Amino acid sequence: MPEQDQAEPQTQTAEHTEAGGNGTAAAPPPPSAEAPDVEFSVPHATSPHPVPRSATLDHASLYFNRELSWIDFNWRVLYQAMDERTPLLERVRFLAISSSNLDEFFRKRVGGLKRQLLAGVRSLSPDGRTPQQQLQLIRQAVLPFYGTMGEVWAQLRPLMRERLGLHVHDYGELSKHQKKRLHRYFQENIFPILTPLAVDPGHPFPFISNLSMSLAVGLRHPARGSMHFARIKVPTSRGRWVPLDEQRVVPLEQVIQHNLHELFRGMEIVSVHAFRVTRNADIERDEEEAEDLIEMISDELRERRFASVVRLEVDSAMPPAMRQLLVRELQLAPDDLYESDQLLDYSAGFALADAAFPEHQYEPWEPVVPTRLLLEGESEDAPDIFSVIRKADLLVHHPYESFRHSVQRFVEEAAVDPRVLAIKQTLYRTSEESPIVAALMRAAEAGKQVAVLVEVKARFDEANNLEWGQRLERSGVHVTYGLVGLKTHSKVTLVIREEEDGLRTYCHIGTGNYNPTTARLYTDLGVLTCAPDVGYDMINLFHYLTGYAPEQHYRKLIVAPREMRAAFTQMIRQEVRHQKKHGTGRIIAKMNGLDDVEMIQELYRASQAGVKIDLIVRGHCRLRPGLKKYSENIRVLSIVGRFLEHSRVYYFHNHGTPQILIGSADWMRRNLDDRVEVCVAVEEKGLRRRLQRLLRFCLEDRRLAWDLRPDGTYVQHRPASDDPPGLHDLLMHRARERTTEADAPWDIL
Repeated sequence: MPEQDQAEPQTQTAEHTEAGGNGTAAAPPPPSAEAPDVEFSVPHATSPHPVPRSATLDHASLYFNRELSWIDFNWRVLYQAMDERTPLLERVRFLAISSSNLDEFFRKRVGGLKRQLLAGVRSLSPDGRTPQQQLQLIRQAVLPFYGTMGEVWAQLRPLMRERLGLHVHDYGELSKHQKKRLHRYFQENIFPILTPLAVDPGHPFPFISNLSMSLAVGLRHPARGSMHFARIKVPTSRGRWVPLDEQRVVPLEQVIQHNLHELFRGMEIVSVHAFRVTRNADIERDEEEAEDLIEMISDELRERRFASVVRLEVDSAMPPAMRQLLVRELQLAPDDLYESDQLLDYSAGFALADAAFPEHQYEPWEPVVPTRLLLEGESEDAPDIFSVIRKADLLVHHPYESFRHSVQRFVEEAAVDPRVLAIKQTLYRTSEESPIVAALMRAAEAGKQVAVLVEVKARFDEANNLEWGQRLERSGVHVTYGLVGLKTHSKVTLVIREEEDGLRTYCHIGTGNYNPTTARLYTDLGVLTCAPDVGYDMINLFHYLTGYAPEQHYRKLIVAPREMRAAFTQMIRQEVRHQKKHGTGRIIAKMNGLDDVEMIQELYRASQAGVKIDLIVRGHCRLRPGLKKYSENIRVLSIVGRFLEHSRVYYFHNHGTPQILIGSADWMRRNLDDRVEVCVAVEEKGLRRRLQRLLRFCLEDRRLAWDLRPDGTYVQHRPASDDPPGLHDLLMHRARERTTEADAPWDIL
């Protein structure tokens, strides 16, 4: 008899309608805390084409645009700042996050489209759009986003003043006494740092660094009447906010703006306005032609500093002549200019969100020690972590369970254990003062064989990873800096230990980076195992990563790019066969993004065969759910809340004998074709039940989850007062219960 799926997540049928998009809607009002159980939607940028009756599965109408879908995701982030149920300072933080997200979007995605446009790329996106059309749609979608960010900031400022006594002043609101104090502060702390740069025939337009704040100054010579332009970089390295006292601050750029007469003595200041530029981070490179990968990445980092500007943000009061000058000198088109009538760069809100008002922030969360490690690790003669793993595989779920007391402990114990002979790890991103890296260096210095693949092509972490690689090498670690043509995105560690019966392998395979900082903010899963077949596969994987052994065959691991696409395709088709024969086809997949066209087409075919499919996709999603004849059996939801949903879990019902996998890969083309990714099936029954419960909790959530409709609208349900808490609160509560109930089964999620 097949093992019955006793805790199988329940499906929620998608809306079976056919619809086309209607563009961007107006922002919804923030819900009141007393609202009944109703639905809220956010503006959506996606504008799919109507589906013809005879559309084939590659028809453009069956796909959302990837870039517009990402903007829709950022609307869901921004909505957390609008939602009155969110603590006030966390609303400020979400506004900062949405602003920071938008910066990265312009650097990576808009930058990439502009490079395609300059290269004359004519191929269409899966939804049938050229790079030029996508850039136009992005602008149409981003303009209302700017407006809404300004509206949200205008709402949050008075709330901070009323509820916290935290005043964010405009300079014009200050008293004469306060202005005098700020003038002294300016003279002592700001004036010596500033460097005004004039623009005239003898002084070319200055270089403007990426994401820096600047002031554009219009000047008039009082005697000659001639007009002049100067630029001043706002020195934000010590923070954006100038303190008046402990609870009153003023934006730094305004303090400089109102004291500029100190810099331009003898000139009349006509106008002063803030502006900000964003530079392209999508630099073309040819790894196959590179003689040295490290040198190539170092060159790219230097090139990125001087890359073309892809966005100009200005104060909405900036006069047309000054705007035109900036657009011309920065070699931009008028559509590259965006204006704000509030702040430029709301990421300055991060500092405000960290202010000491705990009653207006999320309740602090301290990850619990995994129950098995807690019960077995407190006495002086407690067994090491390896003996815990030998008893049974261990599944850890961050940030609910402690990264430090599980994964970090695994590496740290391996570093000092005299029986451990070798440690091998992939390192994609880590923290600034990484205890993982420190443990690896200690292990190498103690004479153990330590090999680390440091991925130097991890976007925006290249310089940090180069530095870590060099430090590891100086400690005697064997460092490999990635593979040519592929990013190594897998999250794996292999420990080889000498024991009474010979060498034994211990492995960690996870969904998230070896970063103790993000492990407190991102939801990730990892399995610790000493299963021989997994260990055999991990040995061969590292032979591939550090040497010349591309023709590997794996017993348990699924590794991209060689076999992952085929493996997932086979599992989807298997559910189709089960559906046709038994009516039991069922798929649940949780990931960060879904854009791979081939995988989407497999899901469409499965839906057409009657397979019930739930997709939990935090970010962008190209698949259109709920389309009659194509995807009416597919539901897509996105969970956005306190923690960033980062774990990848894949569930296939398999007619009562579930296959459940975790790993580093999303169903995105880059993950399946251009990266080294690793997924593994979780085979221990108790751990499978944990993962099934997790998926069920996701699908039942009525606080953080957004349902995707066929037209691209995301809808959030407002729960009734007696409904359960949101996913994150629920899992924190259950984690606490596991540590307070002595008889709690260790496999309960």
